[in-house]
Amino acid sequence: MHFEARLNELPRHLQSLLQSTSPETSATGLSRRSFLKMATASGFALGCYPMLAIGQDAAAKAPAGLKPTEQPGAFVQIAKDGTVTVTINRLEFGQGVQTALPLILAEELDADWSKVKYANGSNHPAYVDPAYGMHLTGGSNSIAHSYTQYRELGARTRAMLVQAAATQWSVDASGLRTEKGVVVGPGGKKLTYGELAEAAMKLPVPEKVVLKDPKSFRLIGKPTGRLDAKAKSTGTQDFGIDMHLPGMLTAVVARPPVFGAKLKSVDDSAAKAIKGVKAVVRVPVDRGGEGVAIIATGYWPAKQGRDVLKLEWDLGSVEKVDSVKQLASYKELAKQQGALKYNDDVSKIATAPHKLNAEFSFPYLAHTPMEPLNCTVSIKGDKAELWVGTQMPGLDGFAASAALGLKPENIAVHTQMAGGGFGRRAIPTSDYVVEACNVTKAAVAAGLDAPVRTLWSREDDVKGGYYRPMHVHRADIGFDAQGNILGWDHVIVGQSIVSGTPFEGMMVKNGVDATAVEGMKEPYDMPMRLSVHHPKINVPVLWWRSVGSTHTAFVMETLLDEIAETTKQDPVAYRLKLMGDKHPRHKAALELAVEKSGYGKKKLPAGRAYGVAVHESFSSIVAYVVEASIKNGQPKLHKVTAGVHCNLAVNPKTVEAQVQGAALMGLSMCLPGAAITLKDGVVEQSNFGDFVVPRITDMPQVAVHIVPSADAPTGMGEPGLPALAPAFANAVARAGGKRWRELPFKTA
Repeated sequence: MHFEARLNELPRHLQSLLQSTSPETSATGLSRRSFLKMATASGFALGCYPMLAIGQDAAAKAPAGLKPTEQPGAFVQIAKDGTVTVTINRLEFGQGVQTALPLILAEELDADWSKVKYANGSNHPAYVDPAYGMHLTGGSNSIAHSYTQYRELGARTRAMLVQAAATQWSVDASGLRTEKGVVVGPGGKKLTYGELAEAAMKLPVPEKVVLKDPKSFRLIGKPTGRLDAKAKSTGTQDFGIDMHLPGMLTAVVARPPVFGAKLKSVDDSAAKAIKGVKAVVRVPVDRGGEGVAIIATGYWPAKQGRDVLKLEWDLGSVEKVDSVKQLASYKELAKQQGALKYNDDVSKIATAPHKLNAEFSFPYLAHTPMEPLNCTVSIKGDKAELWVGTQMPGLDGFAASAALGLKPENIAVHTQMAGGGFGRRAIPTSDYVVEACNVTKAAVAAGLDAPVRTLWSREDDVKGGYYRPMHVHRADIGFDAQGNILGWDHVIVGQSIVSGTPFEGMMVKNGVDATAVEGMKEPYDMPMRLSVHHPKINVPVLWWRSVGSTHTAFVMETLLDEIAETTKQDPVAYRLKLMGDKHPRHKAALELAVEKSGYGKKKLPAGRAYGVAVHESFSSIVAYVVEASIKNGQPKLHKVTAGVHCNLAVNPKTVEAQVQGAALMGLSMCLPGAAITLKDGVVEQSNFGDFVVPRITDMPQVAVHIVPSADAPTGMGEPGLPALAPAFANAVARAGGKRWRELPFKTA
């Protein structure tokens, strides 16, 4: 998506948002070419912005053509002791960007890595995604889009430090070099970055810099421990849920049992009698519904107050979804052609020597991050501050301004580290942020002049909506004895995750939501007719880690495996044949996984079989060769070998961790009980007792191998997920089990 180029296609309210937070203007309306320098007692920052400035007397113009996202001031601070603090323009929620982005900048800065720290960004204009022009952590784009940006930020900062040293020594800057936070001059003279900081901040920011040859990298590409590892392993890391402000109150909300329902009556007398409860207020909630917020001195009295509320709901005017009936209706709809994505000639299916007809079903899935949703809001007059782990602080800030009736430039969003998210913290409706703003606004109206932290419980989170959509796939395939696909006629049924959102104009074309069909057809050479139905259902849906590839990869890779088995071909050789010579990265990933797994060379224990799958998502390819068996009638995953092609791996440790975590999440889709179902409009699951997630006993042995490359990095937050489930299913089928047409698995 190119947000700036297609700004005019967006609804008017989002146009205003992107214009107010674009690289062209700051939140105060100043031209992007007007910047401030600032000096502090402890260090310096280059080219800083009005929102961050301490002293506004040192105003200076940045070089022509230099965008806010290219200015070091909002990103780099160097203290007198040489400590370098790098601000990240993304949400850190487990994917490791708070190490990878500082690592990239520190490489070009020639910083001493032992003195590098990180800080979280905000909804300030400098922290937009430089490719999209809006604040966003998603689509596995953090490193892919900010790789060159952070290299240049480091190189500009280094150039200013070198010039400051050259001026002090009265020598030409071209004769100086840097190493580990020190500028080295004639005769071995040395000045630390901390010693040069104050002088360097007075110099102009260079517009053009020369970046290192990757061959000289000393940090990028080397396995590096995470900067937050100690804090997380010692329990000292703060997340959004840990926010504490003076006088802060805590709120929980009683939401309708059916999405969008309103209240008939409220009896809050018992709730108000709970010690610590300060107010009970009615508030609007997501999808036009109503709720009741209990505001108290802490979570426990707020929860106790909610537990004793007597609420009557008006359920007559909202659709009450039933998963069993919904699945049946989807299967009927799948028999009809929908809106076309591909329209290749598939007439040869009728006369093909071999035919394969298959129907697949996939349930709703909850995100269930370990840290439930939360947002803290403080309102002071015509200004407000939010503390929240958000993937889209700019959009959430704009939504907060609308909810609070305040100007967007008067909303400060402080991005907090989040304990997971998997897409749930990137909501086009900003549901939980808007709710928290409405709660705090109601608290102020009730005379409570205090910040309010609105917390969701695990049960709130599981029942609270925005799931991976339910899908049904129907495929009719014709192929010959050599496995050549003569025609593939395919229909997908599922809700659109962007319908009705600001992204609909960009991502829905000819009635097809692009996120629902990603991963279909490529990289294989085949004639395919692909059509889609997007029913309107009263269940809020959203992207879920790896988005459409969560279901398309399973369908594609299990069906191809079945064709290979039917035509008595090796599944690896068959895939390589279908790829042809146009997909060298796919081939490299698959061949690496095969080589490292011992596939075709070692004898597996009795009852075990290999399963293979390869899939591209977010410009990266992950291939899996797995070993699985059937134990006590249930599929069991024993070993996973991954071949990864993500171009340059900035931090191989992060890539390894992301693939391991994504593989585990892919496994979660397969486990019995890993589904969200509805009856009479009510979500039937509530916590990990009835929404299954993998336990340590489910975790297989995972080995990750990366294809070497010097090309610019591609994404890794999501690509490890899609191929796991089909590889597992293929192994189970080859171990004597059935060919799975649904997830999660039930019995073998």
